[in-house]
Amino acid sequence: MEQAEAALVEHYPRLVRLAYITLPPSLGRHRRVLAAHAAVQRALPGTGAPVPAQRGPGGPGGQAGPGGPGGPGDGPRAGYAHLRLRVLTAVLAYDRRPRWWPAALPAPRALRPGLPLVYGLRLFPRSGGADELALEQALSGATATARAALVLHRLEGLEDPAVRTLLAEAGASDTGSALRTAHRLARTVADRGADGLFGSDGFDPCLVHTRPTDLLRRRQRTRLGWGAVAVAAALTAAAVTAGGEGSPAAPVPEATGAAVRTTVGARALNPSLLERAPDQEWADTSRVDYTVWPARGSRTGDKALLGRALRVWANPARTVRITATPGTPTVPPEKSPRLLYAGETDGTAVVLLHDDQRVVRYAEPADGKGGAPALDFVRTDDADVTTGAALVVSRTADSARYLLAPWIAESTTRDLLRPNTPAAELKTGDDGVTDPVARPTGTTGSGCTSWPALQLRSSSRIVEKHAFLLTDLGDLAPVHLTYTPPPGSSPPARQPREATGGPALLNWARTACELGQMRGQGVRSVNNWEYALQQLPESGGKASWVCTRADTWQGPGNVSVQLQLPDSAPVVARARNTAACSRFGQHVLAGATWRAKSGQWYLIAAGSRLVRSIEATGGVRATANGTTMAVRAGKGARAVLRAKLATGDTLAGLN
Repeated sequence: MEQAEAALVEHYPRLVRLAYITLPPSLGRHRRVLAAHAAVQRALPGTGAPVPAQRGPGGPGGQAGPGGPGGPGDGPRAGYAHLRLRVLTAVLAYDRRPRWWPAALPAPRALRPGLPLVYGLRLFPRSGGADELALEQALSGATATARAALVLHRLEGLEDPAVRTLLAEAGASDTGSALRTAHRLARTVADRGADGLFGSDGFDPCLVHTRPTDLLRRRQRTRLGWGAVAVAAALTAAAVTAGGEGSPAAPVPEATGAAVRTTVGARALNPSLLERAPDQEWADTSRVDYTVWPARGSRTGDKALLGRALRVWANPARTVRITATPGTPTVPPEKSPRLLYAGETDGTAVVLLHDDQRVVRYAEPADGKGGAPALDFVRTDDADVTTGAALVVSRTADSARYLLAPWIAESTTRDLLRPNTPAAELKTGDDGVTDPVARPTGTTGSGCTSWPALQLRSSSRIVEKHAFLLTDLGDLAPVHLTYTPPPGSSPPARQPREATGGPALLNWARTACELGQMRGQGVRSVNNWEYALQQLPESGGKASWVCTRADTWQGPGNVSVQLQLPDSAPVVARARNTAACSRFGQHVLAGATWRAKSGQWYLIAAGSRLVRSIEATGGVRATANGTTMAVRAGKGARAVLRAKLATGDTLAGLN
């Protein structure tokens, strides 16, 4: 017992961190902080209970891993291992439900009262950066066992056999699958790695910020509570008086089956049953997307408008104008959707609804005169802090207004074709709707003279120092723009970054006009990957090879390769429905013919960082070691390109 007490005092923060990461993110940060502390505080064995000796890996004579406290076989280590097992057992069982348990109720352990208790305040760890937020969202999609395996492996430093044994002792099943998921998560997190991120303040439930609960709502509930007490007292007095006079009790009508039965479709069309997220839920959840948008706008209480929107969605007349991004169904909702907005903009009454997979925009003339209603559909499954940050409320021929997410702390606009011009302030109303933002005009060529984009900054309550770019490509949801720097940059690039830095803006200035070809295709995000730099022959300057990948909400992605020369930037290759230039297709090769100032034509080609040699056949026959090739060729020569990778595999060139 003394060993366990000593270990608890010494390693309390470590155990609480382990519990916090393993607990379900769906609890929200406040409840998860309290549940993590409660699990550790209950971990001490009963009075006088001996601490069992360790067995297997991590036991006497074994290794606890580089992160484990204590030395081999010592008492404190045995006490810590016992506490860790009890904490793991508790948090893995936290969300477990018996088969007979009502689905509408929280799991039994969640209903168990105990310390610590907090009233009137919300607790949450300090907000991390974009990497911490990405890891948090990845963890929310994993099982509790996988989360536990990841933290045991990366933070506790245990090897796979020890992790598997410990999870099994804690009552987990399918530990093999959990370990595989944990390793996959560890490979896909950002530059700092999972162990570094787990050690950050964003995952430390012992270092918390506090904020009051919703004071206005609390005051309203207090008033309603006293009002209900007064009404109940009055009714009780009236009932006693009536009963004393011998009046018969009023008959209670028996509900018929038809009255009790309510179809899902009927409930979904009832404006009174629309889901509405609490105003501050976005600041206390790991799922930062449309599900935590509160209902905003001047007409959220207009049941007539909301009812029309739902009825038109369920059964649109032939006169209703309907648009939908590719792959987006327009069928009626199966359950009550979530209300995001109901208000008026630019003479139009607008309702925005969300049903977990789609956002639907209903629009009608605000004065009710003339013009048919319209429905617009866009897929939004797996939206996140950036792709779920804005929606188009209204759009004219030359501008658009956006409804911004509640976590947006600062909104500006910038012209992508003028990277050196600072971003300009974008004013936003109390309802979250922006002033008009100019729409991109033209496409490639002389008609493309500007490309406006939103530059937004997230609240530090969810992620620190996080700004990002969005642009309008004709759908309800604007498109997220990112950038991956070339090889050799520091730190090494492992995933797309926000396109707000100097190099990213300069790169996008030469690519932005290509976005016009992606309008109306349901694009979710576009990344510019500057995968190779090449010195041109005859001192022709430096060329940059850029793979632009457009990912759609539907799933498939399209790519184009742009050769950014000193004086031009032609697109030299395209591919549709491909994994190229994504994390599932991390190698790329492309080539083009280029004319030097002397008039000599060359075949130039470049591959990504794991390319070790390039071979050209067909109209040009040549080989070159390394990631680039430049050989003399005739005008219009066409070659077939192949590359040998460091892995030994062969890579075909895009064309």
